[in-house]
Amino acid sequence: MQNNRDWADEQIGLIAKGSKSALAALYEKIRIPVYSYALSVMRSPQDADDVLQDTLLEIWRSAGAYESRGKPMGWVISIAKSICLMKLRKQKARAEEPLESCSEPLTKAGGLDPEEITALKGCFEELRDSEREIIVLHAVAGLKHREIAELLGLNLPTVLSRYNRSIKKLRKLLQ
Repeated sequence: MQNNRDWADEQIGLIAKGSKSALAALYEKIRIPVYSYALSVMRSPQDADDVLQDTLLEIWRSAGAYESRGKPMGWVISIAKSICLMKLRKQKARAEEPLESCSEPLTKAGGLDPEEITALKGCFEELRDSEREIIVLHAVAGLKHREIAELLGLNLPTVLSRYNRSIKKLRKLLQ
């Protein structure tokens, strides 16, 4: 049985050869993690949608240059991160639309009911951007702490510390 990383590497290879069906299949796997990550950074559902679409286009354009290192999701998220940063530079300020305007990723990713989503969103608003980013990358995108450290340019102990502190803060807020 093929694991998700091997499957994603294979899809990216097929995309490099022009396979639109491989792009569609990869999109279904990355849609929620990339959108959730973009939403945590951009704080605007419209901007997160734009980042998701731009990420997909960049995957299509860059698949030929992709070098498999066993971290396809890290590659995809690094594309999304670059696009987010580019958009933020252009905007010069973050959109201040609350996260509550978009519950689809939380509903689909966690199977949560509306009350749980509302509570979770309220708690997420209490986290700093850097804390929220690490939680989303780990819990939604499925990246390992080491991959998050590499992606964000932080050392591993910093990522672990922020993650653990954020989880404790979320637990306390949910009680």
